[in-house]
Amino acid sequence: MAELTITDQRLAPIAKKVLAGERLSMDDGIALYRTPDLLAVGWLANHVREKLHGNITYYNVNRHINPTNVCVAHCKLCAFGRDPNAPGAYTFALEEIYARAAQGVREGATEFHIVGGLHPDLPFEYFLEMIRGLKQRCPSVHLKAFTMVEVGYFARIAKLSIEETLRQMKEAGVDSLPGGGAEIFHPRVRKIICDHKVSGQMWLSIARKAHQAGLRTNATMLYGHVETEEERVDHLMKLRELQDETHGFVTFIPLAFHPDNTALSHIPAASGYTDLRNIAVARLMLDNFDHIKAYWIMLSPAIAQIAQRFGASDLDGTVAEEKIYHDAGARTSEFTPRGELERLIRAAGRVPVERDTAYNRVDRSKMPPIQPHQRTDLVSLSLNV
Repeated sequence: MAELTITDQRLAPIAKKVLAGERLSMDDGIALYRTPDLLAVGWLANHVREKLHGNITYYNVNRHINPTNVCVAHCKLCAFGRDPNAPGAYTFALEEIYARAAQGVREGATEFHIVGGLHPDLPFEYFLEMIRGLKQRCPSVHLKAFTMVEVGYFARIAKLSIEETLRQMKEAGVDSLPGGGAEIFHPRVRKIICDHKVSGQMWLSIARKAHQAGLRTNATMLYGHVETEEERVDHLMKLRELQDETHGFVTFIPLAFHPDNTALSHIPAASGYTDLRNIAVARLMLDNFDHIKAYWIMLSPAIAQIAQRFGASDLDGTVAEEKIYHDAGARTSEFTPRGELERLIRAAGRVPVERDTAYNRVDRSKMPPIQPHQRTDLVSLSLNV
């Protein structure tokens, strides 16, 4: 690893803290966002990343399942949600979901990532039955299902406490929760971009209760819209505080806002420079998170490769049929084969390691061979609900 060269001397005391393993402050985080010396920030983030994980970069074989894009929230940041009768609106019957899951198993998936819209007519029982059916049919696959936003919505429509909602989800077969819907916690930002979602405080409260119930979760931050640098750092520090308390977060995923086809389409898309800075700052501020993920679907494979030298230790997975960010203009493939992910990692000078959701190594020699990916066209299905 090359020696650290600092061109902005404001970074010198921060570098001293990082190299000594000391926690960074709010002011440190703001300085990391504002310095023009991105290479020094990346060097420091890579130092922490290699101290934790050496030369390894993780990935998994997963499949995304989005049961419905019908949503009552109407968030300005979203290109995925639809009104019930709008063009492109869909809701899958359970058998369609099971068929997609079966294809995922044939492709070697060890995880189903399940998120969708806040449907006005689907009862909580539909989602519980979906999880039960998936667990029965695919018992070896980890079910990472429903964001904190969805949990809050389920609790409201079912007139249950958050604790009881989580209990029923876990009993049905949910193994962990994804980290979406966090966006930026600050109320000023949420009022503009996602006024009808749970508040930032409620997101954190639901995550806390999930951790207390024995359900680990991921965490995210959506950057590149109307937030300030101070609001980004505030978001990271709130996650760090909750992780100190519960140790329930598995990984953190910085998500670049994709403005196309949203009500905020006038905002320029985040640059690769911004992407790398957010990954690096997250690695430096979130000292109690094991992993920072470079989500190749949003970043592009090329930026995801560079991100492995800016603090990222994970590229997510093969994905298959990601809809939310492609509806917002993402131009990446909706599927990348396992071999291609390994090639991208090796070309970046890292060693690829396939993991499961809990970051245990996967031994493919003890599993059935992976079948080629088959694209499944999105079909709109009517349900009696």
